[in-house]
Amino acid sequence: MNIRSKNRINADFSMSSMTDIIFLLLIFFMLTSNFVTPSGLPVSLPSSKTSDIVMQKVSVTITKDIKYYLNEKPIALEEIEPQLTALLQGTEEGAVVLHVDKSVPVEHLVKVAGIAKNLNASVTLATVPTE
Repeated sequence: MNIRSKNRINADFSMSSMTDIIFLLLIFFMLTSNFVTPSGLPVSLPSSKTSDIVMQKVSVTITKDIKYYLNEKPIALEEIEPQLTALLQGTEEGAVVLHVDKSVPVEHLVKVAGIAKNLNASVTLATVPTE
């Protein structure tokens, strides 16, 4: 007389479904993370211990040879205010990120920051985080 059950429970564990879940989570986190767009111009940024990530809308770069760039396009100092006005118009919260080489005198930084502040934009200085 055969009393054994015909339906046996398989105690094996398949890792293929676990790897699928891990890869899906990895893709999800990669797509939802914030991407930082680095400045394409060669500037040596100062370092700081605290660094926040700001979504960059308008970028003003001052290179070590005192050349001004607005969103990576060369611009004269006199043209910065009208161009910033045009770019910040229609935005509720204008954010201007300053990429200033650390060898540039502070007066150039203050000029551009003053122009942005007169336009009611928040000014952020880009830095390199230290460890």
